[in-house]
Amino acid sequence: MTEIRGLTPDDWPVVREVRLRSLADAPFAFTSTFEREAAFDTTTWRDRATSCQWLVAVEDGDVVGVAGGVDGWTGDPAQRELVGMWVSPASRGRGLARSLLDAVAGWARSEGASALRLGVRDGNEAARRAYLAMGLQTTGETMAVWNDPDSSITVMEMGLAPG
Repeated sequence: MTEIRGLTPDDWPVVREVRLRSLADAPFAFTSTFEREAAFDTTTWRDRATSCQWLVAVEDGDVVGVAGGVDGWTGDPAQRELVGMWVSPASRGRGLARSLLDAVAGWARSEGASALRLGVRDGNEAARRAYLAMGLQTTGETMAVWNDPDSSITVMEMGLAPG
């Protein structure tokens, strides 16, 4: 059985471990690299654990998926952003991404948000198809990838019905 669990700032070692696993498994999906984040010190990991609402999927005591929720990049108080979504290869295709998305959406609602946004790196068609199947829509907005000028991010969004 899978449990979706929220992490606290004291869980920063879990955030570090699952983030590095995700970057090693799917470097094309994120706007950072394993090498960059593996070099972060303890203070940086503690800050990351504090600045994001991390949710993990746990099976038999092992973290097999992660997603985070943060204030939206537009500054609009009605929007929140999903970041860092990843499910381990052995756990894919079983609905964990949907469970994590639902958990982040629940967090966003509890923060008063009416929309949840995310960015999908161009070329990550599997993620784009999964998000479309889960009810997100492309907004027509794109953003540049800060560390890769030849790549861009497509913005997707879903409305959040109250409670």
